[in-house]
Amino acid sequence: MSHALKHIAFVLDGNRRWACQRGMPILLGHKNGYGLVKNITPLLSKYGIEYVSYYVFSMENWKRSEEEVNYLMEIFRDFFAICDYATEHNIRVKAIGNLEKLPMDLQEQIRYVEDFTKDNTSLTVIAAISYGGRDEIVRAAKKIMQSIIGKKMDLDDLNEETFASYLDTNGLPYPDAFVRTSEKRTSNFLIWQAAYSEIFFIDKLWPDFDEDDLANIVSEFSQRERRYGR
Repeated sequence: MSHALKHIAFVLDGNRRWACQRGMPILLGHKNGYGLVKNITPLLSKYGIEYVSYYVFSMENWKRSEEEVNYLMEIFRDFFAICDYATEHNIRVKAIGNLEKLPMDLQEQIRYVEDFTKDNTSLTVIAAISYGGRDEIVRAAKKIMQSIIGKKMDLDDLNEETFASYLDTNGLPYPDAFVRTSEKRTSNFLIWQAAYSEIFFIDKLWPDFDEDDLANIVSEFSQRERRYGR
């Protein structure tokens, strides 16, 4: 039986290699990868997709050169300057991750756009920035311990549902489809949430991903049998 794809998650891999293959500076790879995000996002509603998660900056990415990190922060500042576009297209914007590591002005910008777009309903765009799945789980565990110590919850109340409520994605649906370009790894992205996602490994670098690939994913997803471990 066919079923609809409502939440798609992307690991945007291959920007730097895309640039190197063309003899370009790696920063131009990131620029083109970001350009694709801006091009792909408006197409999602056409395919009935209501949520999209983009893995844009991992915890490990902080180890890259200062020049590259600073360039990526400028890209994120541009990405989160989206209020007018989000209003026009009824898009809600969310950020998940260890956001306290980000520059203070970017943290403030994220909080502003999240609040500004919180009532939009057409598409929710989730940016995983300064994010790691294990880090998210550890942070959730610490918050749970604080709740138990503060007697806001009992240990016996802890189960999968209550644990999930302490994750960054609380209130968001889990991804139906998990898409990774260029490599065949999940790379510490949404490791709790994607436990039963349908996984698609695309043999392309992210800047080469296009609408045909998106359409193929939507079509194949509708034909897969989702078993949820049963």
